[in-house]
Amino acid sequence: MVITTRSETQTVALGRRLGRLLKGWDVVCLYGNLGSGKTTLVRGLASGAGSKNHVTSPTFALARLYRAGRRTIYHLDLYRVAADQTRDIGLEEFVSDPRGICVVEWPKVGEVYYPKDRLVVKLDHVRGGRRLKFAAKGPRSREIIRRLEVA
Repeated sequence: MVITTRSETQTVALGRRLGRLLKGWDVVCLYGNLGSGKTTLVRGLASGAGSKNHVTSPTFALARLYRAGRRTIYHLDLYRVAADQTRDIGLEEFVSDPRGICVVEWPKVGEVYYPKDRLVVKLDHVRGGRRLKFAAKGPRSREIIRRLEVA
């Protein structure tokens, strides 16, 4: 599925729709260049999942946690993390939390920890906005995309 957003407001709104569909054990991997809208999407996602927290980029903190009712959103940025450091930041625990939603920017180095069933979103700048390509890696993520298409 491919969606083009024409503004930051539309990207946040798409994130809200996505956040309403997520539940514990869901993992969302975000790929895209710097400034492509990954954190903007997460801002909406957290809001849609029920978080009242202010969402900021975890670039320097590596991980930010947001409460969303009885769930926790783990927002990670692995841009500056080497593959042998992923355990040190708790990635294995984050993706195995039954009440956790794990959203990972620059996810490549942590792939060994992600479940086979995960949602992949690739963000690109296009003329007049952003293009978001959603790909499912299993039945749960296919269901999320199906529901996102009709939401």
